[in-house]
Amino acid sequence: MIEKMKFLSITGPKSDIDRVVNEYLSKYEIHLENALAELKSVQDLTPYIQINPYKEDLKLAESFKRLLPEGIETADKKLSIEDSINLVRDLDKNMTRITQERTEYEAQRSRYQELYEKIEPFMGLEYDISTILKFKHLKFRFGKIPKEYYYKLKDYIYNDIESVFYHCHVDDKYVWGIYFCVREHVSRVDATFASMHFERLFIPDAYEGTPMEAHTKLANELTDINQKIAACDKKIQDQLKDRAEDITAACNRLSAQSENFDVRKLAACTNSKHETFYILCGWMTEKDSAAFQKEIADDPKLFCFLEDDSSNLLVQPPTKLKNPKVFQPFEMFVKMYGLPGYHEMDPTIFVALTYSIIFGSMFGDVGQGIFLVIGGALLYKFKNITLAAIISLAGVFSTIFGFMYGSFFGFENVIPALWLKPKTTMTTLPFIGTMNTVFVVAIGSGMFMILFTMVLHVINSIRTHDVEGIYFDQNSICGLVFYGALTAVIFLYMSGHKLPATAVLVVMFVVPLILIMLKEPLTRLIEGHKPAIEGGKGMYFVQSFFELFEVMLSYLSNTLSFVRMGAFAVSHAAMMEVVLMLAGAEAGGSPNWIVIVLGNAFVCAMEGLIVGIQVLRLEYYEMFSRFYTGNGREFRPFLKKS
Repeated sequence: MIEKMKFLSITGPKSDIDRVVNEYLSKYEIHLENALAELKSVQDLTPYIQINPYKEDLKLAESFKRLLPEGIETADKKLSIEDSINLVRDLDKNMTRITQERTEYEAQRSRYQELYEKIEPFMGLEYDISTILKFKHLKFRFGKIPKEYYYKLKDYIYNDIESVFYHCHVDDKYVWGIYFCVREHVSRVDATFASMHFERLFIPDAYEGTPMEAHTKLANELTDINQKIAACDKKIQDQLKDRAEDITAACNRLSAQSENFDVRKLAACTNSKHETFYILCGWMTEKDSAAFQKEIADDPKLFCFLEDDSSNLLVQPPTKLKNPKVFQPFEMFVKMYGLPGYHEMDPTIFVALTYSIIFGSMFGDVGQGIFLVIGGALLYKFKNITLAAIISLAGVFSTIFGFMYGSFFGFENVIPALWLKPKTTMTTLPFIGTMNTVFVVAIGSGMFMILFTMVLHVINSIRTHDVEGIYFDQNSICGLVFYGALTAVIFLYMSGHKLPATAVLVVMFVVPLILIMLKEPLTRLIEGHKPAIEGGKGMYFVQSFFELFEVMLSYLSNTLSFVRMGAFAVSHAAMMEVVLMLAGAEAGGSPNWIVIVLGNAFVCAMEGLIVGIQVLRLEYYEMFSRFYTGNGREFRPFLKKS
């Protein structure tokens, strides 16, 4: 069902808007419209422009809330807006101070880490590094050389150059060390080492003692810095943990206050001689609007006007669905196709019943049906999966049809069939011959559902005052008369009853088709539009003839599409028969229960998925397409209901 909506225009002094929003509107669900767009006929309207003062505080509160430890429980505490702002700003000052301190420590750690990594390869040098860096008469170069070039240097060149290479460390690729030479030979020595791919490293003048001593001291410094950073992190977490309840309350309060303030985005302002007034426009449910008007009746600063004439409105009302709880999961299928327009019928209950019944008829098995019911219900309860609730309800009808087919986890001899066996029960029909009964029932059920959707189409057309949709469309009264007469004739013929007179059949068949063919000029005549036929008459009749031919084909294809109901009922029985054959259950003796369990699980999963998709296809293409447009817009409350 679609809840009835009322359009409200709310006005009062501009300075009073916060009180109205916090005291009244926050108690109700209201779908706000842009007042400037809705009140185009009102003169001298201006937008309500004001910067939201709560945005920055809300961002801080949300950032603090995200930093709270996972799983921490917070009570439903309430804070005033002033206390919320003070809390967030005080906390921001403390957090900023701690964060700055932590940033300084991180900078020190980065510097120490760089020094630590640079000196680490030279720990084999047993000499005070600061003394080396102060040499005046000797030149030195710290660096690394690839191992293969180091061995070439050592074997072929080293004895011929005026330098000393001090080996410090070796890894998989390089030899780390330092070479010394006198000032006069430095250019030639540097060139020689460069030809050996020596990569020079610059050691800063920041070390004390030998590389080993400097390395140890830096390691201690890093440990100390890491402890200080961890202490800062603990301070941050302690502050957040100790005030978690207040942070959550402040975040909730600031969020609500910010949303309330943002009502101004959709408001308009108008000036009188002495004061400026705001105007808010929006939709409430009929029940909420009555309660709202009653509550503000004695408020001298607030005036509310209800618009009852929908012809004065520029937009159609939003759609808010309200269905019994058992049918609410099927709203998902309706919304997937498109939300119903405000003046359309809500097809949720129709979808819930037809989907479940068709699913059950195509997937009839007591055991597997019960499994779907329990499994779907548990998933919906603990995981809140909407599709699981649909599966659970469809499983109820699978269980019912399982009793009607006499099938229990594929076994056909455990329980008696209350109706028929899909695979073996046959029916003899005139002209056609012997045919599987479930196919006959499927076609008959499909024809009945098509007729019912035509009735829904006529009702929707009456609601929207659509003349063509009421009388001359293929799903209108003309289509209903034609297809209903055709259905009646087929049932009478197949059951051996006497057919109506030829004159009656001509009226029931030919006249509706002619009216459908002439739907456009007839609609224009009834609505008073002239001329009745636009363009060339010859071309119109040729086009209308082929359109009528397409309509006839659509009747046939839509009807035959329901054959899949019987086909899947037979397919399920056949698949379970294969499972039982593989398990040896048909040959007598003890069956292989592992094969039976795995086979049932496979069939239940695969066929359940395929049947679910096929039923949804029937809903959308064979039924929705006849009566439903789904051009509605969702009711979206602007404010959180407090």
